[in-house]
Amino acid sequence: MKRTWIFVLLLLPFWLNAQEQLDNMNFDQWSKVKGTWYPSSGKGESVWSTSNPGTSILRINSTIPEYEHVAVAGSGKAAAKIVSRKLVWAFLTGNLFTGEFVRVVKFSGAEMYNGVPFHSRPKSLSGYYHYRPSTIDFADDAHASLKGQRDQGQIEIALYCWKQRQHFISNDGPSIPATQDPALIGHARLTLKEDSGGYVPFELKIDYRSDATPTYVYISALSSRMGEFFTGSSGSILYLDELQFNY
Repeated sequence: MKRTWIFVLLLLPFWLNAQEQLDNMNFDQWSKVKGTWYPSSGKGESVWSTSNPGTSILRINSTIPEYEHVAVAGSGKAAAKIVSRKLVWAFLTGNLFTGEFVRVVKFSGAEMYNGVPFHSRPKSLSGYYHYRPSTIDFADDAHASLKGQRDQGQIEIALYCWKQRQHFISNDGPSIPATQDPALIGHARLTLKEDSGGYVPFELKIDYRSDATPTYVYISALSSRMGEFFTGSSGSILYLDELQFNY
């Protein structure tokens, strides 16, 4: 009997690691430092990031806590409110992602690290969202034809076998689509095209292309999915709440 318990205790760390969840996936924890909202408790290293550190100097936080309109009511509950905005010189999509925002580059770009360490193979990512799109009122020259159309949001998950998290500077050009990255192990994406009318549950079933164990996970939520091209609506809002991995 004693040997059995020793065996179980030895395997326990591997079992727990095999069914990982990320910190603050319910978005209940938020902190505000010098006018900047962070999706974390402010204690230790954060899993989630936004562009807030780069825009709060203008008193703009594109992603903030929402305490009233939440998917699951209760004491201490909160959700992420992700808002697209039109700045004086550029368009800013509301965003929330796993990784680290580093700095603004040349007023309209950003330097960031995408992804956080992760070593499990979940079947899916689920949660709740409420999307409220508006009409696209800002677009770059290449996407000018989209003006006047309804904006679209996006929720995406990608699992990678990277040696280190991805370093990205948007001024250097568009990011590599997840499906074109040779290090991709699993992926799922949900395009939000309509006003959901309130919170609705969703489940992104991950499509695996490899039997390998990932080293990083990248989750992103955008209130305007074309924001990378400075295209979207300054009135689009995405509420996101209660994420979890399912095994």
